[in-house]
Amino acid sequence: MSRSSTPLLDGISSPSDLRGLSDANLAALSRELRNEVIEAVSVTGGHLGSSLGVVELTVALHAVFDTPRDKIVWDVGHQCYPHKVLTGRRDRMQTLRQEGGISGFTKRSESIYDPFGAAHSSTSISAALGFTVGRDMGQPTGDAVAVIGDGSISAGMAYEAMNNAGAMGRRMFVILNDNEMSIDPPVGAMSKYLSGLYDSPLAKLQQGFEAALPGPLRDHARRARQLVTGVAGTQGTLFEELGFTYMGPIDGHDMGQLMAVLRAAHARATGPVLIHCCTVKGKGYAPAETSADKYHGVSTFDVASGVQAKSIPNAPSYTKVFGTALTREAEADSKIVAVTAAMPSGTGVDILAKRFPKRVFDVGIAEQHAVTFAAGMAASGLKPFCAIYSTFLQRGYDQIVHDVALQNLPVRFAIDRAGLVGADGATHAGAFDVGYLSNLPNMTVMAASDEAELMHMVATAAAYDAGPIAFRYPRGEGTGVALPERGKVIEIGKGRIVREGSDVALLSFGAHLSECLRAADKLAEQGVSVTIADARFAKPLDRDLIRQLLRHHKALITIEQGARGGFGAMVLHDLVNDGLLDGRCAIRTMTLPDRFIEQASPDAMYADAGMTAIDIAAMALEAVGQVRVGTKVR
Repeated sequence: MSRSSTPLLDGISSPSDLRGLSDANLAALSRELRNEVIEAVSVTGGHLGSSLGVVELTVALHAVFDTPRDKIVWDVGHQCYPHKVLTGRRDRMQTLRQEGGISGFTKRSESIYDPFGAAHSSTSISAALGFTVGRDMGQPTGDAVAVIGDGSISAGMAYEAMNNAGAMGRRMFVILNDNEMSIDPPVGAMSKYLSGLYDSPLAKLQQGFEAALPGPLRDHARRARQLVTGVAGTQGTLFEELGFTYMGPIDGHDMGQLMAVLRAAHARATGPVLIHCCTVKGKGYAPAETSADKYHGVSTFDVASGVQAKSIPNAPSYTKVFGTALTREAEADSKIVAVTAAMPSGTGVDILAKRFPKRVFDVGIAEQHAVTFAAGMAASGLKPFCAIYSTFLQRGYDQIVHDVALQNLPVRFAIDRAGLVGADGATHAGAFDVGYLSNLPNMTVMAASDEAELMHMVATAAAYDAGPIAFRYPRGEGTGVALPERGKVIEIGKGRIVREGSDVALLSFGAHLSECLRAADKLAEQGVSVTIADARFAKPLDRDLIRQLLRHHKALITIEQGARGGFGAMVLHDLVNDGLLDGRCAIRTMTLPDRFIEQASPDAMYADAGMTAIDIAAMALEAVGQVRVGTKVR
């Protein structure tokens, strides 16, 4: 398919070039920009729907505000593709989310137009307020604009930031990008009303804004109030109660409306302003607009048809195995419930929801609430499974400590996306959960080495009522092992021997077991006999198994898909207290290195981390003295 003609976009080398264009040309430029984003993402895959929803808004913001001196902070950042095209990265868009390419999120090290990195939600208002204070204290920065979605603004951190910003009363801007609403045709009346905005005092614009709207738009405005207050009526929005000037709702795809409101706000604002902007996810690309998920996250696709190029999996995904196993356990135990934080399909609990819809609770982007909500259900006698990605569970850590572990409540944490996750890069890596959970009293921590083990761990967690328990598993498809009809309960704190040898023991915790098996084959070619053990538990450790491996081998190596301070550290701490690091067995730990691993395929990321089968074999040979450090193993 030939590339779209982009005469206006071809003339844009930086956002400053936008400021000389008419509103009509900005609208035309937006059409070219939308096509550019569609064509780029068709090659790389990525977050398409959210980016298509903010094309006009992105153009308008850069046309009105003096970026990069003024700071646009994109919440989450997955909608930033149009922004990247306009800010000097157009020629690199087909490297998006690829190894060595540009990030799928905003990233400070990538561009001066990315003032604050993002990938987790609800941080933008806090960061924008920080820039605002910096400006007011003499730092070389201008206005700050936070662009936040209706999903992200529901999280507690956003409200905390608004409360603080309203109390300070400093000039800043929040754009509420509401893609749950749409504005239908009476835009002529809205446009007429907005025509005099620029010359009106901002307070006057705010007063009576809703009353002046035609009926359908007035209904949307009332819905906007309910969006943030939960209360119908004519009282001020929560934003106004917090000290924000509220303007909207406006049509986020009408360049005339956008420019009129943004220019007026920019010219007149003296304190915090919130502009409620209604957009359509996937706007302008029919396959996205008509899709159930609005092409939120897509693989590569054919632009003409919208058909995505999805590979045929060799095995079911860990996520699907978890959801199916949990459903089977729930069929046998009516006390089992599931909690997720805005990720029912991403975590697999949608499978349970189809079978038992009243036993699955999606709390929105609210991990702190999710954890304590699950703790409350556990205290009531239910058996909650709190299913949250590793990277997002970090957001609820105080609640894990204070509300779960301290009270020894049997919350089951199902931790998806453990380890390195590929194109989403460092922001979504599940690197830290083993360390931050294993150091908590009362916590039991497991990791599945394959999808059958995951089923056993779901069954084990369902049966375990003595305290909190967690199990982690990676993104993507399983190893293809045979699956039981239903998981079996594992004895707490007991690992297993997978292969017996005599020279080196590889003690694997989690899904790197398959790489350990490949390393053992390479070592066998060099005459080294290898025992492979699946630890299963980081806490409590299988102390008998570890000591058995220590006694009967020349070297013991722990391997895990996590950061330093995790499983290997637990083993070392256990052994040093018994004086067992002083014996004849060489002991090594293999973890992710002490740095963030940039985006690539998962295999390439583990290669970058030095955790391939070849790396494992090389460490084993060095430990038993057969090769010098740095010698290559083939």
